[in-house]
Amino acid sequence: MADLTDHQLDRYARHIVLRDIGGAGQARLLASHALLIGAGGIGSPAIQYLAAAGVRTISVVDDDAISLSNLQRQVLYSETQIGEAKVDAAAEAVHRLNPDVAFHAIRGRIDHATSSDILNGVDVVIDGSDNFATRLIVNDLCLSAKVPLVSAAIGQFHGQIGTFTGWQPDSPCYRCFVGDAHDPDDCDDCATQGVLGAMCGLMGSFAAMEAIRVLTGFGENQKGKLHIFDGMTPSMRSIKLPKDPACRSCGTLSS
Repeated sequence: MADLTDHQLDRYARHIVLRDIGGAGQARLLASHALLIGAGGIGSPAIQYLAAAGVRTISVVDDDAISLSNLQRQVLYSETQIGEAKVDAAAEAVHRLNPDVAFHAIRGRIDHATSSDILNGVDVVIDGSDNFATRLIVNDLCLSAKVPLVSAAIGQFHGQIGTFTGWQPDSPCYRCFVGDAHDPDDCDDCATQGVLGAMCGLMGSFAAMEAIRVLTGFGENQKGKLHIFDGMTPSMRSIKLPKDPACRSCGTLSS
């Protein structure tokens, strides 16, 4: 804990007293860089908890502006910010919450033209995007850079989350899980099917916890596990995902 200031020792005291995080784990958070894909229902709570945890640099990619219908679940924003870019509003919120955090706002979308340079210096990625096309591109970028991917998704009263390190021989990637999934023209989304706002908070917070697990190493390694939450019951089950040797993203990779 020698590298932590008195202010940091006080601010992060409840982390530091945790045996599985301690001063060393908090120091790792204070030196880490998290990239979030999306500042919506999942990204909104995840951004807040990562900033509160002291993650040194938070980068967020999103091309959307705040709308009134977002506010039922995207608790980072308010009615006074309707029309603002989400990444700009998120930057303001993070600065209020923890001014020591460096926030990089990237207003745009991840697509096939996105350079792998976007992952330079990044230690973990949280993907909360709302389509398979983006998720599979993010998966391939993370594989190329060997950056752990925490992927979270929600729908109506349900959520799921997994951590993927597919460049490792014993660990699947996101494509091993979904295959060559695509987004049909009539694909359901939360605008037509609805989503419980609190479910977004639950899965976004879960994603932040898993990112912190990656950064500090606390608890059991969750690579290759998928956690599925049913809010109707409520209940959660976890399954171990197999690595697909024929996966066209990670099937030919080795550690």
